[in-house]
Amino acid sequence: MKRVAMITATRAEYGLFRPILRAMARESGLEPMLIVTGTHLSGEFGSTVSDIEADGFRIHAKLDLLNREDTGAGMARYIGHLTAELAGLFEKSKPDILLLLGDRGEMLAGAITASCMNIAILHLHGGESSGSVDDAFRKSITKLAHMHLPASEAGRANIIALGEDPRRIHVVGAPGLDDIKQEIAPPEEILRRMGFDTSKPLVLLVQHPVTTEAGSAGGQMEATLSAVSELGLQTFVVYPNADPGGRKMIEIIESFIKKQDFIKGKKSLPRNDYLSLMNAASVMVGNSSSGIIEAPSVGLPVVNIGTRQLGRERAANVIDVPPETKAIKNAIDKALNDAKFRKKAKECTNPYGDGNTAGRIIKILKEMEADADFLQKR
Repeated sequence: MKRVAMITATRAEYGLFRPILRAMARESGLEPMLIVTGTHLSGEFGSTVSDIEADGFRIHAKLDLLNREDTGAGMARYIGHLTAELAGLFEKSKPDILLLLGDRGEMLAGAITASCMNIAILHLHGGESSGSVDDAFRKSITKLAHMHLPASEAGRANIIALGEDPRRIHVVGAPGLDDIKQEIAPPEEILRRMGFDTSKPLVLLVQHPVTTEAGSAGGQMEATLSAVSELGLQTFVVYPNADPGGRKMIEIIESFIKKQDFIKGKKSLPRNDYLSLMNAASVMVGNSSSGIIEAPSVGLPVVNIGTRQLGRERAANVIDVPPETKAIKNAIDKALNDAKFRKKAKECTNPYGDGNTAGRIIKILKEMEADADFLQKR
């Protein structure tokens, strides 16, 4: 029996891990060890651990260590505390493999810990680019990982360019695409359930702070909300994460919700509802990776704001703009009213895979041997 540890700190990465957990539950020989931390355990950010429990997955450990300081120093302390807690947890539970995803500080803490303790590290979504400190975190995890599971051929090429052994790189696609075909509700159903007019366009707004621009986070959110407010568009806002600047963004969101009855928001949404709303929306606005990775699979036009997704491979559904109200308004207008662009977005090919990723990952997990030779990178 191989024990596979997985760390989740936000609703976003849990949604990506979920198809893998489901596939793992159907297989003998693999024991998932789900470690839950970060915003999952915070009422301030929606207590999304309840979504995990509702899905019926066993939680191996809960580490309540959220960065509550909303500063860069607080973020550094959080990563340090989590590293220490993971070391103690791994000493007791002895996982054979640590499966990591993406570029967050929690994943870097896991990679450092597992590397020190000779635990095999497999990394999903390596080889991609993103703005701010996240990009450095992702590349650091790549250098610590023993095997790489990028979502695309471009990701594979980037990992090779970092000096990694091509024989340890397997393109598997993006696990977040696996749920889309099975989980989305009809557009009219989700829009009515969320209290929106089905005859009018809907803006889905998901915007997070950029850690290197934390002092500007509130102003950036205000610029985005001013754009949709001036356009008078019904809008659903999913609150940002807990990175530095996130709490200031939440203050701005709540001030707009109080002023404009056509703007609604929630701290978090269950994954199925989020995918369904993405499928029903007329345009997605913000800087979430889901606009880059999942949105092409439902043909959704995306207005991507600022530097958070800088350099990341994207499909033809994305319009990139600076965090300025006028530019955002113009891009939303194009996304809603430019028939040629909307057709291009509807028919675009998603570079992140075909929605069959979990099965590929399970096959790799079952066949790999995490012996001394595997753990010695050259």
